[in-house]
Amino acid sequence: MEVSGGLSSRKESTVSVPSESQPTPVQITVLKAQDLNTLKSNVSVTSVCVEFNGVVLGESFRTNVLPKGTADYNFTTSFESSPNGPNSLNDIAQTPVLLTVIETLQKDKKQKDRTTPLGQAVVDLLPLLQGQCSFQVTAPLHAVPTSPSESLHPEAKGGLEVTVRTKEPLLSATQLSNSNFLSITLEAAYSIPETFAATGPLQNYMACLQVPAAGEKELPLLFKNGILKLAGEKEPLPRPKKWPLANIMAPGALSIPNSFIVGGPYEDEDGELTKGEDREFRIQAESMKRVVWDMESRCYLDPAAVVTLQKRIAECQYWPMEVCRISAALPSKGKTSKADKTKSQHSVFQDLRGQLSVTRMGSGTLGIGAPLDRAAPSKTQKEDKEKSTNKKMSHMPKVQLPNGTGEAENAVHLNLEGQQYVEAGTFLVMEIKLYKALVPRRLREELTKQVKQMIPPRPLLPPWTLGAQKAVEDYHHHITSIAAAILNECHELFGKQLPDQTTTDHQTLEEQKRQLNFELNSSGKYFAFKEQLKYAVVKIVREKYLKTTAFESQEQFQAFLSELYVYLMDQMHIALNQLLFEEAAPSAPPSQVTQKQLLLFAHEAQVIKDYKLASLYHQQRIAKDQYNVECWLDYGAFCLLIEETTKAHECFQQALSLDPNHIQSLLLCGITAAMLQHDEEAKVLFEDACCLEPSSVVAWTLSGLFYELQDNNIQAEMAFREAKKLLQAQLAKERSIPEAAEGEGEKVPDGSADKLTKVVEPAPACVAPKEEATAPEAAPKAVSPASGLGQPPCTIFMETVEFLMKANAVQFIHKALAHELLSLQGGPSSGYYLVLAQTYLLKEELSKCEECLCEAVRIDCMNPNVWAQKGHLCYLKKDFGEAKECYERTMGFMEDAADMHFVYLRLGSIYLEEKLYGRAKKIYLLACDNSASCLTWLGVGIACYRLKEMVEAEDALSEANALNNTNAEVWAYLSLICLHGGRHMEAEQCYKYVLKLGLTNDALLRELRAAQLRLGFGNPEL
Repeated sequence: MEVSGGLSSRKESTVSVPSESQPTPVQITVLKAQDLNTLKSNVSVTSVCVEFNGVVLGESFRTNVLPKGTADYNFTTSFESSPNGPNSLNDIAQTPVLLTVIETLQKDKKQKDRTTPLGQAVVDLLPLLQGQCSFQVTAPLHAVPTSPSESLHPEAKGGLEVTVRTKEPLLSATQLSNSNFLSITLEAAYSIPETFAATGPLQNYMACLQVPAAGEKELPLLFKNGILKLAGEKEPLPRPKKWPLANIMAPGALSIPNSFIVGGPYEDEDGELTKGEDREFRIQAESMKRVVWDMESRCYLDPAAVVTLQKRIAECQYWPMEVCRISAALPSKGKTSKADKTKSQHSVFQDLRGQLSVTRMGSGTLGIGAPLDRAAPSKTQKEDKEKSTNKKMSHMPKVQLPNGTGEAENAVHLNLEGQQYVEAGTFLVMEIKLYKALVPRRLREELTKQVKQMIPPRPLLPPWTLGAQKAVEDYHHHITSIAAAILNECHELFGKQLPDQTTTDHQTLEEQKRQLNFELNSSGKYFAFKEQLKYAVVKIVREKYLKTTAFESQEQFQAFLSELYVYLMDQMHIALNQLLFEEAAPSAPPSQVTQKQLLLFAHEAQVIKDYKLASLYHQQRIAKDQYNVECWLDYGAFCLLIEETTKAHECFQQALSLDPNHIQSLLLCGITAAMLQHDEEAKVLFEDACCLEPSSVVAWTLSGLFYELQDNNIQAEMAFREAKKLLQAQLAKERSIPEAAEGEGEKVPDGSADKLTKVVEPAPACVAPKEEATAPEAAPKAVSPASGLGQPPCTIFMETVEFLMKANAVQFIHKALAHELLSLQGGPSSGYYLVLAQTYLLKEELSKCEECLCEAVRIDCMNPNVWAQKGHLCYLKKDFGEAKECYERTMGFMEDAADMHFVYLRLGSIYLEEKLYGRAKKIYLLACDNSASCLTWLGVGIACYRLKEMVEAEDALSEANALNNTNAEVWAYLSLICLHGGRHMEAEQCYKYVLKLGLTNDALLRELRAAQLRLGFGNPEL
């Protein structure tokens, strides 16, 4: 007789369909049996008995078994399912139909036939609650053990063909979509204390928990008949789950078909004891004394129960579960047995926050705590955690304490009794599975549609017919037309000059010109040509020079007219050459600057805090390729650096409109939306990113940080847990690669133990450096926060910090670093201090930055990134001797730091100020080889000029000028070289550009003017 049957029958009304539903008959037809001879030889006559929920529904007529071992029963029976009746929807969910094949042993006519059970099979009725009206299965038939003298094969299996049908679905479409099924599998209790592991034939280990249902009622789920196993081998994997049935005669029929306990890594479990330091304890506990159930219990949750369960999980994150050992006394004559249930009873609490998320199943470990009285719950008792125990206050309705003065004494006694479970570290392993998520995850298609609604794809702009190029072409056309008209006028006045005629002298040409001007002015043709050309010039002013408003001063107006006149004359000559010589003028050479170089120039401008120039370079990158996603992302990251969040959001949206499946664009859009407090938009973007790339550690971690900003701790914890699982899988895969290589005899490169080579001897004290190199905090690439260059980040937060540093998302960086500090057990890592130092540099808090870098050096002195960052700090503090030493140490490593470009620039500038021109030239050439820019070639040019290597200096400065012709310092050194070479006109032209671009280096300007005075040329004012 099953104990849980009565409990369920009193509670099923709280979790079944509405009471107004009429009873629905469920028809069960046993068609035939197969392979009965594998269960027992010489079987002649059998019948089948059908049982459900502890009630026998009927037994078929006796049927002869054919020689092949088959028996045709064609027996039909039924039962009625009713919400308020004995066979509720919950009973259908957790109770199978039990089929027993009975063998009839025929005797002579004087004796009655004797029957014995031959085999049993079970049929799961869950498909009826999943929308099916009928289904047919072949249920495995398991042998019933009998006396050893029988010719029986217990492991052999026959089969029963069974059909189950109903006239109409048990659940309507609405009920089916809004209801759910909860499955709980209790595997075992490990590391149990000696007092709980009492031996004896009448010990029954039970566990019970109550499922929240609709209203204030609850449905109990009971796990009985736990088996006490002594120390020895652990349970095999996989192993089948068992039905919660008590009237099974065939042990094999207890196994649920196609349902197994598969185990897995401890780290993939939810709950406690999942960390690396718990592994040894878990392995040891699984081979010691333990109580094993391996039992699955299911229940049906109607729509109201689903809402109640979701609400209770949100309100109270822990689910109490009672475990007890029942000691039954031996029955005596005339007396029934009596069980003592108050001994060794205690509770555990399962954290159910994960069930609110989209994760549909999970297994975990639970710590067992002592039973406490409801009247005396203390905060310490609720939150205290031992090594493997989660001690929480429990609700114990079965333990009734007496009133009066003895109540406190009993509470103390119970606490002392429960302490043994705390000391033993007792824990349960169980699996909780929902067939549908309580909070369903939105589909990828739905999220994509919402993202498109937020960021519609921008259509291409229509061609602008009045653009700059069109305006210049119109001007050329008018020049050509007017020139042809004037040429015709000349032919009419003076006739055409033949090729064989002599050249006209100068006086005659001047006379013809005077006559032509008179004729054009007197006829009005001059004014007609002037009006015709005026509109073309206006278009050039508006479209080419973008001048549409009045000038602020007369001087500005005159300067513009001079510039416009030069341009118009140049274009006029181009048009006349095309007309007279019938060949196109050579076009301007295309720009040789690549996207990568422009990005480098922008980062250099960020370093010297020339944000206007950096923005110009980013805009030039976009102008060269406006469909390049990376250009928009880099520009958006720059906007975040200068705290223009709205503009950054627009850049990320533009990138996302170009490629809706770009994971970085989705994440950065979500970050800026969160910073702008567009919470719903950010939520959709982060969900879409996780759906697009579910294996992305960064996407899940950023989602968790966002949910934490919204105080949604449940979703945040689930996102962090998913990210940790993904990172552990990645690290395990990366570890397996070198292990496989080592197994093949290949030598795996070691860490960074021998990476440091001999450091260059530091130079003497130095003077102030140049102005080109300043703050390092805006370096082009974020310094890797890993503790070593060859080692990936070992936590989800440090991996996310790498992504955030490149995007300059400071707000999320701070939250990730805070989590990193809380999650570390052995103290912060070198990478943590390195990133923290960078954030302090962004705030210009140099003292705090220095403290962090000192800690980073103490933890990992072999990381070149740390020394490079320390060199930048010393450079800002104008401690150039220490900065030079740090930079030289950085260059001494076998592997380069992440921002070697700025290490070269600053070390070279220090060498120049110390007049170590040979070293400076070498360092700047290394920078040119690594990533050439105007500043690197300028450094080479300065060093060569100081070394009197004028030819090499001019070549280097020409390269610098080709990369950036607006650097006044390049023009100044070119002017100096021309002065020393005696090239008067070139020296003067270079000096004009120096003045026009505004040289800020006063020392260099004084040097240039002194050379002009000494040599007597190069300055028009002389």
